[in-house]
Amino acid sequence: MENELRLNLLLCAETYAKLRGIGLPTLGRISAGDWRFFDRLRDDEKTFTARKYDEVLGWFSDNWPTDAKWPKGLDRPKAPARAAS
Repeated sequence: MENELRLNLLLCAETYAKLRGIGLPTLGRISAGDWRFFDRLRDDEKTFTARKYDEVLGWFSDNWPTDAKWPKGLDRPKAPARAAS
């Protein structure tokens, strides 16, 4: 399961970086708060939490370019329901 989640994040990261013309270190800094985050994902010895996965995938969903397709085969997170005020 962890490997599948790792591949999901890398797919989003590589696609987004290409769309925006930025490097993975920059993307790691803005999406995960860690410029080495995506480098670490490539290392099978490193792990990440489910919370971090949700946080980063949510960031991608919130910031995905409106004119670009979401990566095929990857479920896009639904926006959290807003509490009624």
